[in-house]
Amino acid sequence: MRVLVAPDSFKGSLTSVQVARALERGWKTGRPADTVELSPLADGGEGTLDAVAAAGGWLELPAMARDPLGEPLDGRFLRRADLAVVELATASGLSRVMPDRRDAMAASTFGTGLILAAAIGLGVRDVVLGVGGSATTDGGSGLLRALGARFLDAQGRELPMGGGALDRLARVDLSGLSPVLSEVSLTIASDVTNPLLGELGAAATYGPQKGADAAQVALLERALDRFADALEAAAGRRIRDVPGSGAAGGTTAGLLAITDHFASFEVRPGVEVVMGLTGFDDHLVECDLVLTGEGRVDRQTAFGKTALGVARRAAGAGRPCICFGGGVTVEGIDALGPLAVVVPVVEGAATAEEQMAAGDGPLVRAAERVAQLVSIGGAWGA
Repeated sequence: MRVLVAPDSFKGSLTSVQVARALERGWKTGRPADTVELSPLADGGEGTLDAVAAAGGWLELPAMARDPLGEPLDGRFLRRADLAVVELATASGLSRVMPDRRDAMAASTFGTGLILAAAIGLGVRDVVLGVGGSATTDGGSGLLRALGARFLDAQGRELPMGGGALDRLARVDLSGLSPVLSEVSLTIASDVTNPLLGELGAAATYGPQKGADAAQVALLERALDRFADALEAAAGRRIRDVPGSGAAGGTTAGLLAITDHFASFEVRPGVEVVMGLTGFDDHLVECDLVLTGEGRVDRQTAFGKTALGVARRAAGAGRPCICFGGGVTVEGIDALGPLAVVVPVVEGAATAEEQMAAGDGPLVRAAERVAQLVSIGGAWGA
């Protein structure tokens, strides 16, 4: 058999590249004669650069940046000819801030803007920006600052970085945006459908995991509302109600406001974008079986996560699919429905922390067991 291994990361534990290698090792132990090809994936969040780079043909370039709280950071992006891939989580991700230092009020996307500006400055004119996994709730104001926008209070003074400061925002000045943006085509890779504001918005939904308490969530909601008012007035377009505008703490909203400054602009499902960048469909037509996986197969899987995207593509090509889950719920199994067989990786009762500390051993053994079952099924069928 020819087996295609195309998992997402097991967040907090293994990258998608590590997951793919673990599945390969286990499968080859159970069925050593099979040919196994690796095509690790991501959904636009943390690990996107690693998954894309694993496909080969990309140059990794450095870029000086800042972390969510403004500390200097060695950033990076990928380039191939005129195309660049930038991952917001590289500079502005939640993993860049220790849990006890998370500050949803002060965290900024400025570092991501610096990486984006560096790529454009080197001549890139086609950019994919993955926006998952942010530590920020600043509406993308930090990113826009790095591109030349200004955010001013009632006295015309520049506001500090971070979403909390936007509660004092009086005016947005877009006149300083770099004119070279008119030559740039930007694609945002995101699976989030949340609007900017409201009970399903950026602050209410994601603020708590970024360190915001109830009072701070309320302040951030008010600040983003003020931000939307000022930004819409400056841009001449309404962005607050656009599905997905709440992604990455409202970063998509900020970029939607300056759509007219780009040569072209679109928001696409993250897993579809990464599949295109890694040549997934070309690998798919050559295989007999697809293996995918993610850290948790749960009700969120139904909202466009990587495993669902892979299972749909596999079903469309008439290929069977097996999904390995670090944690599996009934809702997750139902989400994949007839598209894939879901296999739990966990071995016995264990906390999430214990599972993550176990490394790739359980994943390797799960893949070996499934490979053995396939052999048994083949022998029984014969």
